Amino acid sequence: MSGILDLLNSDLGKTIISGVAGQTKQPQNKTQDVLTMALPVLMQAMKRNASTPQGAEGLLGALNSKHDGSILDNLGGLFSGGVDSNVLDDGGKILGHVLGNKQQNVQNTLGAKAGMDAGSVAQILKVAAPILLGVLGKQTRQQNVSSPSGLEGLLGGLLKGNSPQQEQSFLESILDADGDGSVIDDVAGMVLGGNKKKGGLGGLLGGLFGGK
Repeated sequence: MSGILDLLNSDLGKTIISGVAGQTKQPQNKTQDVLTMALPVLMQAMKRNASTPQGAEGLLGALNSKHDGSILDNLGGLFSGGVDSNVLDDGGKILGHVLGNKQQNVQNTLGAKAGMDAGSVAQILKVAAPILLGVLGKQTRQQNVSSPSGLEGLLGGLLKGNSPQQEQSFLESILDADGDGSVIDDVAGMVLGGNKKKGGLGGLLGGLFGGK
């Protein structure tokens, strides 16, 4: 099972990174850094939301309807003429729903580590959020997840690693950060610092995207 860094070097990952970078007019390397840090944070936030019956049903409903994975079938088309404003609006709504009042802090923290202003991070996340939900929707179908408890299990499984408690506490710290950029250093070291261990957070995320 490949890690998150391997995922972002895969054809799917390269398409996402170059497409998001082109859409947001940001350097590809910085875009990759933001996505590498942001995807686990968004997943952790979704797992939090799915821990309540109402939150889980809402997410499951979205994955079974609008976010069924079909967005992944034509990423080239999605990015070729600029991402449709409906997709960006949808991404904004997803971020608002998933991150709530933590959204600004998360964007500030990611931006501080990636060397990018929070506004640009926000644009990257708006494009990435519908794609991430599409990936989750596809996974939901592949694993026949149809209940809130199954959904929480799926998200939990994707975030479990060799040291799930440690990794989860890092992600929780980001969601609770005050935006000073210091908390994410640990996470950046974990997912960006050449950590190629099999398994762990990166390995499971890589597995989600079809890595070997």
